[in-house]
Amino acid sequence: MKKNINCKGKLLDLSNPIVMGILNITPDSFYDGNKYKSENEIAKRAEQILSEGGKIIDVGAYSSRPGTKIISEKEELNRLIFALEIINKKNPDAIISVDTFRARIAKIVVKNYNVSIINDISAGQFDPDMFCTMGHLNVPYIIMHTKGNPQNMQNNPQYSNVIKEIALYFSDKILKASIFGINDLIIDPGFGFGKTIEHNYTILNELDKFKMFERPILVGISRKSMIYHPLNITPEEALPGTIALNAIALQKGANILRVHDVREAVQNIQINSLLNT
Repeated sequence: MKKNINCKGKLLDLSNPIVMGILNITPDSFYDGNKYKSENEIAKRAEQILSEGGKIIDVGAYSSRPGTKIISEKEELNRLIFALEIINKKNPDAIISVDTFRARIAKIVVKNYNVSIINDISAGQFDPDMFCTMGHLNVPYIIMHTKGNPQNMQNNPQYSNVIKEIALYFSDKILKASIFGINDLIIDPGFGFGKTIEHNYTILNELDKFKMFERPILVGISRKSMIYHPLNITPEEALPGTIALNAIALQKGANILRVHDVREAVQNIQINSLLNT
């Protein structure tokens, strides 16, 4: 696996796992919707992510929770520009990722708003121009596995073999990325995206199988329903479960933890490193 990814001239070291902090600027995200909407709230959240040890700020303007409503490209872009201008003003050296599946938005934010990574929940499935665009932009591209779309993905998802199907999916996407000249590719198995609770735990238990692709593995399980549904609790109560599952993900080969709670994830990585010294 490559030990560094090139974020517009800034090398991000992945020889040890790192944390990506979530900054949702949506009104309807499952955990922190409508929490970061003012200039002060966005600036404080970005500073919190960095001060607690997060290496990447992942900005999302389109909620991908199950059953979410579709928003226009214009609305998504306006939300992003508002937040990105605030982050860049306060933290011009921050490595920023944008969570979008739209190629035009990816192009605008990379070229004009200091965005270094594109995080695409659909791996080009929702916009056929995405791979070509990413090849031209020459920034790291996070490709996630999803079955269906946010509006229907949890309507009885089925697999004959969930690990095999995701592996075949990544094989196809990695080949396509090479054709379009995408150098830095990060894979995300997509916990909660077109998967049952049982599928999610199978993926976590066999996460190390995806190391065969020799690409960084991103894990995003923070406060998700695979934690709070079995425990009959709320997302607000799911931090201990998140910490437990992130610890397993690290042991199984995760390179990037995408989380709401940055300090706890950084400590998780520090403790995990003691097991591997």
